[in-house]
Amino acid sequence: MIRLLVLDVDGTMTDGGVYYDATGNELKKFAIKDGAGLVLAHAAGIEVMILTGRECEAVRRRAADLHVEHLYQNVSDKAAFLRAFLAQHSLRREETAYCGDDLNDLAAMALCGFVACPADATPAVAARADYRCPRRGGEGAVRDAVEEILRREGKLAAAARRAFGAEI
Repeated sequence: MIRLLVLDVDGTMTDGGVYYDATGNELKKFAIKDGAGLVLAHAAGIEVMILTGRECEAVRRRAADLHVEHLYQNVSDKAAFLRAFLAQHSLRREETAYCGDDLNDLAAMALCGFVACPADATPAVAARADYRCPRRGGEGAVRDAVEEILRREGKLAAAARRAFGAEI
């Protein structure tokens, strides 16, 4: 049973683009579908971690909007950080899922029992993934990953009912 979902940001929660406004602020586009996916994850009792190598105020705001329990930015060694986090929180490999898109995610993915990637992930990540999402990063891939986790665990219908009052 998955208890923690770890998410990369650029290329997974976003399309991987970096946008700057006229005053130099970094902007990112997040998919509303992914937000609904995180609502489903929470309804199923899955905690969410955002683990990224960059730092951006837009990510902090999105994490707050979605009630993400664990936000870690500027993490240069995702695997070392995740290994320590899992040990500190007594989480086992099979209780942890990861969704990422690029080479800097591979070592951390190896620590997780379920790995998903966006449709446009780099080939090495796609080859490692247990599930390749039908949508690209920033276009609903996180939602796809959450639904697949819940489907595999037989929890999707109950989570949809709890989160949205929806019968699926």
